Amino acid sequence: MVALDISETSKSLAVVGGYISIVGLVSYFLKERLFMSEALLAFVAGIVFGPLAANVFSPLDWVNGSQKDLSYITFEITRVVIAIQVLFTGISLPKAYLWRERLSLFTLLIPIMTAAWFVTAALVYALIPGLTFLEALVIGSCVTPTDPVLANSICKGRFAEKYVPLHVRQIIVAEAGANDGLGFPFLFMALYLMLRKSAEHSVHSIGGAIGQWMYNIVLYQVTLSVVIGAVIGYIARKVLRFAEARGLIDHESFLSFGVSLTLLTLGIVGMIGSDDILCCFIVGNSFTWDDWFRVETEDHAFQDVIDQLLNNVIFLYIGSIMPWSEFGKFWGLSPWRLVALGICVILIRRPPWVMILKPYIPALATWPEAAFAGYFGPIGVGAVYYVQVALREIPDDGSRDHLVILPVVYFMVMTSVVVHGVTIPLGKGFQRAATITLSRTSTAADLVGARLPPAVPVGSVPTPVAPEPPAPTHARGESFGLSQQPASPQIHFDLPDTKAADTPPISRNISFATVPRSEAESDAVSEGTEGMYRRRTPAGPVAMV
Repeated sequence: MVALDISETSKSLAVVGGYISIVGLVSYFLKERLFMSEALLAFVAGIVFGPLAANVFSPLDWVNGSQKDLSYITFEITRVVIAIQVLFTGISLPKAYLWRERLSLFTLLIPIMTAAWFVTAALVYALIPGLTFLEALVIGSCVTPTDPVLANSICKGRFAEKYVPLHVRQIIVAEAGANDGLGFPFLFMALYLMLRKSAEHSVHSIGGAIGQWMYNIVLYQVTLSVVIGAVIGYIARKVLRFAEARGLIDHESFLSFGVSLTLLTLGIVGMIGSDDILCCFIVGNSFTWDDWFRVETEDHAFQDVIDQLLNNVIFLYIGSIMPWSEFGKFWGLSPWRLVALGICVILIRRPPWVMILKPYIPALATWPEAAFAGYFGPIGVGAVYYVQVALREIPDDGSRDHLVILPVVYFMVMTSVVVHGVTIPLGKGFQRAATITLSRTSTAADLVGARLPPAVPVGSVPTPVAPEPPAPTHARGESFGLSQQPASPQIHFDLPDTKAADTPPISRNISFATVPRSEAESDAVSEGTEGMYRRRTPAGPVAMV
């Protein structure tokens, strides 16, 4: 008798593969016609297939219900995904981009991130009862960095290519790649100040906590990772150019070099305990500092394929691990407080500060560009990663700060994925509805006006109106004239009379016959042209309409 082996691994692989295959069949329609975010679709699929609904994709069952093991798996999965994304982000940026846009990046990474951190902490402290401000700072630091995975999905596709200028897309992804690694100083400043009261912590004074933060985080984590990343990227660039110039590397290995470089960087920097996420971003920039690798691979879709697979898998996973039972369970986490917190964080965390400091962000030339960049600072995989880092540092003693941090951060992640995922589809939907309404109103008015007889003054006798004389026609020898054939108008050009004495007289009238098309033929031609140039549309000013 045949025995079935319905294991958790088999079910999970079937769900992931089935989802990517089915959605892939209609991916163009969903992303290029409906402007749906693939992160939002995967997140919703994770909820549907996860424990809340179908319960066929449950990562908690992979570890036999152990929350500690689930946190470890989540930490490692998000770490690898973010590292690959930020290194690809560094590769995709133009030559010496970090240096050319140093003022814009400094403004976005230092004052704006700091303001976002304090504002988010203040909102958490005000809306979540029972928390201290240091605990609120820990939660705020998890959602302060913008997410590189969601930022990449926002800055790609037909909408971004048509409405978002290239320089705006570049600064958004560059900021997302850099600040995901620079989230450590904000997180550990709050953690060290909070944990100094713990008996197990080695430092118990504020000065000692700040000193520990300076040498352990600023110097060892951030500065050392930048130096290591620059060195690894430089060596990798020189070695790859040497191998390529002498024909030692094949095409497939050349394209996949970025992924292998990511894994190498993660392993080396992870073993020495430095900031591997920031190091991967610096490696990507240093690796393509001369723009050679980016130009060589820009016509290949290898990185786009990897991005798409990672986006689908990670958001399917995040949707399936949402802690639904903990929302509203701890210390006044009522639904209205969480909803209000999520909306306020999206509206107040970044947009006001980007608008205020726009004069110091040269990469954003106009106010609409600043508003767009301020609003689209999504919270996603990076927040899930940082909350796992925080849980590894906070003692697992069942205390309030250990239990409340995860549901609050996860709810803000869900709010950002949903709100940022539906903004563009809703905006385009309203635009189309308004266009259809205006078109119908204009057409109806034209029809009514066409059917009304001309107004005649009261008491006057209408007199016959002489028909307008026909437009003057031009003989075949006159310039730029239309022929008298109504069905085939012809355009004539006078050519310059060169060598008139040496050459026999010839007809210098060039006619271009134009055959009227039916309405159906015109629509068909327009539709075909749109398909031919769909991906070549130049970027225009930032606008939601």
